[in-house]
Amino acid sequence: MADQQQQPTAEKKAKIKEGSRDGRLSFRKFGEHQLRREFKELAIDKCRTEINAFGKCAEESGLMVVFNCRGFNKELNKCMQIHNSHEAFDTYMKENEELLKAKIPGRNLNANAGK
Repeated sequence: MADQQQQPTAEKKAKIKEGSRDGRLSFRKFGEHQLRREFKELAIDKCRTEINAFGKCAEESGLMVVFNCRGFNKELNKCMQIHNSHEAFDTYMKENEELLKAKIPGRNLNANAGK
């Protein structure tokens, strides 16, 4: 009888499973993920000079990179904070709402069905 009380019912198992799947299987989240990946690539492109400067300093400094390249690291972080912030991503998402809709799987099937 103790085994039956410890075993969750099938209904409880289904609720737990469904709740954990929402974040992984949401198509909107998939579209947002792809849009965020593109956004990060754009941020890296915008900060390319800071990245290259820090990389060059790191190559020249070796193990002393932490001390010798502090200024380059601060500039790189400052640039990435501007171009890779949550606020900047929210703005990017609003500007590219149509692109987000196009990246959501299954959305294009309805658009092509009427043709």
